[in-house]
Amino acid sequence: MKQRKRKLERDKEREKERGKEREKGVEEREKERGKKREKEVREREKERGKKREKEVREREKERGKEGKRERDKERAKGVRERRDKEREKERGKEREKEVREREKERGKKREKEARKEREKERDKERERDKNE
Repeated sequence: MKQRKRKLERDKEREKERGKEREKGVEEREKERGKKREKEVREREKERGKKREKEVREREKERGKEGKRERDKERAKGVRERRDKEREKERGKEREKEVREREKERGKKREKEARKEREKERDKERERDKNE
């Protein structure tokens, strides 16, 4: 019994040690991974910086050519916007016209119904007059 207990205790101790060693290994691997990541990030940043510088130089070069293109684009954009505004204005006028026509139709219907009502009233009055 005592031997068994001792053996179990020894086994527990060994497992603890192994666990600690495993954790150390894991921590070391994590550290190495972190270092690798940092190195990769620095390299990527370096590359990005180079690309940006290159792009800036190219933009500087193109700026002269782009200036004209940009002005042309702005001009075209202005024309496009003006046309869009005009179209919108026309649509608005058409809508207003349609609304007015609908209102006119409704007014005609109301007037017609009102006339019918008055006619009915007159007919009723005539009937009363005849009966009296």
